[in-house]
Amino acid sequence: MDLSKKNILEKFELFQDQWKPHIIGELNGQQVKLAKLQGAFVWHSHEHEDEYFQVFKGKLFMEFRDRTEVLEEGDMIIVPKGVEHNPFTRADEEVWVLLFEPMSTQHTGEVVHERTHNDQKWI
Repeated sequence: MDLSKKNILEKFELFQDQWKPHIIGELNGQQVKLAKLQGAFVWHSHEHEDEYFQVFKGKLFMEFRDRTEVLEEGDMIIVPKGVEHNPFTRADEEVWVLLFEPMSTQHTGEVVHERTHNDQKWI
């Protein structure tokens, strides 16, 4: 177990790829991940897992079938298991998010898409 501190903003500087989460920690069966997002993603849900999103930079739009929540820097949202959602950003803005997800979480649930990345790496 790694007991050293980690600077989240420095970790964000270690990668440039978008829509591909990177793992920075694990606790109680959960993974802590960072991702850079820009543009559209894909509608999906996670049958057995809740997801936590926290915005560090930019503005994230979390689309649900009945509404859209706008998350700005410092905002967070928990998407309950089974709820279909589609995170997206303005095309001209990169957004940095921190995620908490159970280790079993598939990136896009049962949906297979060109942006699906289930082989996520540690940074």
